[in-house]
Amino acid sequence: MTKALTTIVLTALLGVGTFALTAGSASAEVVCNNEGDCWHVKDHVTYPSGVTIQVHPDDWKWGDKDKYRWHEPHNQNHGFWRGGVWIGF
Repeated sequence: MTKALTTIVLTALLGVGTFALTAGSASAEVVCNNEGDCWHVKDHVTYPSGVTIQVHPDDWKWGDKDKYRWHEPHNQNHGFWRGGVWIGF
């Protein structure tokens, strides 16, 4: 009985550990530009020179006194918001 219980517990721990590793591999970030536009990205992106952005973790929230606008990109291409327009690259 003890050997069977040990096997079950070890199998469960292995399953949980595998799930934790695969769940943590997905990368998501919140990106904001200097105009106050923010959006989600699925991958860490290198932006063109001259594009001013701040990258935050996926669970980042702006404060009550901050002035940001939330956007979702029109497509899944890499890009950024500038002047209220999505610019893909």
